Amino acid sequence: MLRMLSWEDRKKSSFIPEEVTETVKNIVRDVRDRGDKAVLEYSRKFDNLQDIADFQVSADALEKAAGEAGVSFREAISKSIDNVRKYHMNMADRDFNIFTDNGSVLGSRVTPIDKTAIYVPGGKASYPSTLVMCAVPAKIAGVREIILLTPTPYGSGINPYVAVTAKILGIDKVFRVGGAQGIAAAAFGTETIPKVDKIVGPGNIYVAAAKREVYGFVDIDMIAGPSEIAVVADSRANPSWVAADILSQAEHDEMARCFLITDSKDFADRVNAEIERQLGQMKRKEIISKALESNSSVIIVEAIEQAGDIVNRIAPEHLEIVTEDPFEVLKGIKNAGAIFLGGYSTEPIGDYIAGPNHVLPTYGTAAFFSPLSTRDFQKRSSLIYYNKKDLAEYGPAAIKIAEAEGLEAHANALKVRLQYDR
Repeated sequence: MLRMLSWEDRKKSSFIPEEVTETVKNIVRDVRDRGDKAVLEYSRKFDNLQDIADFQVSADALEKAAGEAGVSFREAISKSIDNVRKYHMNMADRDFNIFTDNGSVLGSRVTPIDKTAIYVPGGKASYPSTLVMCAVPAKIAGVREIILLTPTPYGSGINPYVAVTAKILGIDKVFRVGGAQGIAAAAFGTETIPKVDKIVGPGNIYVAAAKREVYGFVDIDMIAGPSEIAVVADSRANPSWVAADILSQAEHDEMARCFLITDSKDFADRVNAEIERQLGQMKRKEIISKALESNSSVIIVEAIEQAGDIVNRIAPEHLEIVTEDPFEVLKGIKNAGAIFLGGYSTEPIGDYIAGPNHVLPTYGTAAFFSPLSTRDFQKRSSLIYYNKKDLAEYGPAAIKIAEAEGLEAHANALKVRLQYDR
């Protein structure tokens, strides 16, 4: 059941406890210093991998696992890949040049990141859809080498659905290594696992802490926290549908956050009744119950127009607007990872098939982070081609600024050219 609250700002502490941070720092340092040997020790402890030779999934093992997925799944994931590709083709940055009146050229050159690691969780569940969301934009951007990190707890084989998705996408190398040790291995490189330039994809709290720890040695997409959804709904919405969407996010883990923002207490009561009814049919009802009881709430507003201010303060990963005119409510929204408009735009359609990315900023970070996109796998280099006329026109101003900053050599590099041309 969702608790009834009037909205008030609440300070959030980091979702990563200090003891987790310290544990992860030690693991990252150990993997950096000892490479494969350290990775093996942690993988034996957490995933029951017994030998360094077990790190990489062989071509035969990948083929065998992929064969277990079934034709219907292949067809479904292929549709997802097609839609994600169509959407993310439009997200790529491109070169541009600006020409000054005197004929100098200023521009931007776009090139792909060279190597990327994609982390796909393999613990409580496996997520081939996450592999699609990460690999497709990387492929569009032109990333040369993509490796997959996906743990196989208890020494089990790679998940068939992840395997067939990797085969369809043409992933270069697949490693059965996860956790903080997997992130560290990809960040620094080991004898077996190549060093990459960027690590993307969500994971548990140890993976999030490890990504934070290695940031700067490599780039990362974001530090993913617990999943969350905010639903803005008026009394005309279908309470059964709203309840189902809230449950769909609460089932991720006990730390998931769910918010219902409505102008009708009667509607909120009907949603809660539906949650209680549907929850009894859920296999993960224990996880869902903890998420709803601990981290979730109903927020009653006097008018639905007030919902925008509340949403912007929550800055949710997922936002559903299920009102008479969702596009009118949308005008007041600034902070949200993915926005779903209308009753038929359920959040899971975005998770799997629509096309926009489901790797999204969480835990309020949608206020300053964006969804993963093709741009995240591209670098931009600025280009400057200055000619004599523009240097003569703008060089004196540059000299003044350099001298004001006390950088004599900077000013001199400009002066020698201006004096030479007198």
